[in-house]
Amino acid sequence: MRKNEYHTPREEKKISILFVCLGNICRSPAAEGIMQHLVKQRGLEARYHIDSAGTYGGHAGDLPDRRMRAAAARRGYLLEHRAQRVTSDMVGEYDYIVAMDDHNYYDLCEIAPTPEDEKKVCRMADYCRHYTASHVPDPYYEGADGFEYVLNLLEDACEGLLDAIENPQHD
Repeated sequence: MRKNEYHTPREEKKISILFVCLGNICRSPAAEGIMQHLVKQRGLEARYHIDSAGTYGGHAGDLPDRRMRAAAARRGYLLEHRAQRVTSDMVGEYDYIVAMDDHNYYDLCEIAPTPEDEKKVCRMADYCRHYTASHVPDPYYEGADGFEYVLNLLEDACEGLLDAIENPQHD
């Protein structure tokens, strides 16, 4: 028997990202769809697990808001995620927990099961490179321009986040 005859390559753990907003029907499913598109575009699908959730569970099971789906579709993103409420277990399982605004950020820090898990919580707007924003605003009560602005921010921030993960030395 040769050395390594029974050696099987160890499967590499996927990098997991959870995008979180309030209801999981506008911002976070859009971020999920954009990031999935970017990951696919770069040929990195096998390396990533991407999902989204909300801090409020009232929309659980719903598709994203029709206005967000329409705005995203015009840009080539298909949003088919079903809303779910974030749990402390989810915060513990993911590598990156990305909050859309401060309210979501503090809620996520509050439910993080350990101090180490709390350190995984970050703000989406911190990854923007072309837009100056302190948060990704909720477009739910806005008109079409609000959805377009949110998509602009998310495209910028998702690229920044993916670059930060893939090239941490350039941060």
